[in-house]
Amino acid sequence: VQLQASGGGSVRPGGSLRLSCAASAPTFTRGIMGWFRQAPGKEREFVASIRLGDPAKIYADSVKGRATISRDAAKTTVFLQMDSLKPEDTAVYYCAAGRRRPIVSAMHLEASFDTWGQGTQLTVSS
Repeated sequence: VQLQASGGGSVRPGGSLRLSCAASAPTFTRGIMGWFRQAPGKEREFVASIRLGDPAKIYADSVKGRATISRDAAKTTVFLQMDSLKPEDTAVYYCAAGRRRPIVSAMHLEASFDTWGQGTQLTVSS
């Protein structure tokens, strides 16, 4: 199973962008999908995740109120809507998925995800 991320690009501060992550098969419908990001010189960090069966959602404090994660009805594609973008949102965004349903307190952990997609670059600059 592969994850295909798309939607990255260059945006001005205050702008919006929607990232998409599509799974090549309905493997994670009872599990979790989410997004992480890695800025230059920094470690990869959690952004948002959604349990595909519930769907419970959690967000990193750094994007809370500015990001919305959602899924399609087939539970094979996840979207990350990012609004009010800031330069510090600049990073490579990675899509990830897990076959098992984690507890809410584990939805931000990389250990909850067993499949990773390629990254998509988001640059926020004036």
